[in-house]
Amino acid sequence: MNPPAGRGPDWGPDWGAIWPAPAKLNLMLHILGRRADGYHTLQTAFQFLDYADELHFRPAPDGRITRPVGLAGLSEERDLVMRAARLLQAETGCGEGAEIHVSKRIPVGGGLGGGSSDAATTLVALNHYWGTRLDRERLQEIGATLGADVPVFVAGRAAWAEGIGQQLTPLDLPQPWYLVIAPDCRVPTADVFRDPGLTRNSAPITISRFLAHGGGNDCTAVVRQRYPKVARALDWLGQFGDARLTGTGACVFAAFDGEGEAREARAKAPPEWLAFVAAGRNRSPLLDFT
Repeated sequence: MNPPAGRGPDWGPDWGAIWPAPAKLNLMLHILGRRADGYHTLQTAFQFLDYADELHFRPAPDGRITRPVGLAGLSEERDLVMRAARLLQAETGCGEGAEIHVSKRIPVGGGLGGGSSDAATTLVALNHYWGTRLDRERLQEIGATLGADVPVFVAGRAAWAEGIGQQLTPLDLPQPWYLVIAPDCRVPTADVFRDPGLTRNSAPITISRFLAHGGGNDCTAVVRQRYPKVARALDWLGQFGDARLTGTGACVFAAFDGEGEAREARAKAPPEWLAFVAAGRNRSPLLDFT
């Protein structure tokens, strides 16, 4: 999947190359408060997984942006990939178009950031193919208008995030193996943040304290109460270690020192669950394409 080494700084993949859109984990999530505009201030730590959706792009010189196959029930107006492509086109005045194909692996509504990652990969790839030459900081700004998680995928580095998630500080984290469980349910983020039981007054912590002692996820209690399938997955995974919720869920994860241990636990998971083993990564594979 990686492009060959030794090319010049302007080199990149040709049309039709497969671009990765990796999943992420929120290793912790603290909700500090709610702003007047309804957004929540938070602290969280992002790390990527070597588990990804795959996107490829074909040229459409007539300026049209199309997706021959989309997710069932997802209109083009709500599809972050289509919105990202059209926004980049509008922001740059580019007259080129693209046909976009997405091969989904990341569970939808699981808190792994699949939609945001797909949008970020679309911005980065089309910025390359269309020759619009926006720097990564500008792409992050554009991405932030699509969703709070998009900038971290554009930046491509494990990060500590503050504010509404847009203030990023790169982190150098351990890179363990993870077992990720995706219960058979979706957890709408908006429903969790509207729940009156959500804790919204966590005290801020420092990065050094997080690195030394970790942190929790303030959404866990609400999601446990609202979604029994997630509660069951947390309880089952807890027999192997510290089982945690990523983002607002529904996916849960636990870290293992080795791949073999993670796969042994995976083999014991109930067969009706989607469960996969992936390595934590501080550097997104997307950075290898630009």
